[in-house]
Amino acid sequence: MALAENSGLNPISTLTALKSEHVNTGKSSIGVDCLGSNNNDMKQLFVIDPLIGKKQQLLLATQLTRMILKINNVIVSGKDQY
Repeated sequence: MALAENSGLNPISTLTALKSEHVNTGKSSIGVDCLGSNNNDMKQLFVIDPLIGKKQQLLLATQLTRMILKINNVIVSGKDQY
């Protein structure tokens, strides 16, 4: 929805059209046509998000969460000293 909205498209109608196209065609490579090229197939437009990129994003998010929790533990344990 954010991609459609940032592209100047109506996010709800765009998402509805994409979901129905996913169901009707069975293709998982259908996406938002930000360029206005009347082509929603992301494989044909060479828009590919590889698995290794998604794995790296999850690892970084996990690492960030752990760091925040460690900082929170230090702050909470330091409050008892005053």
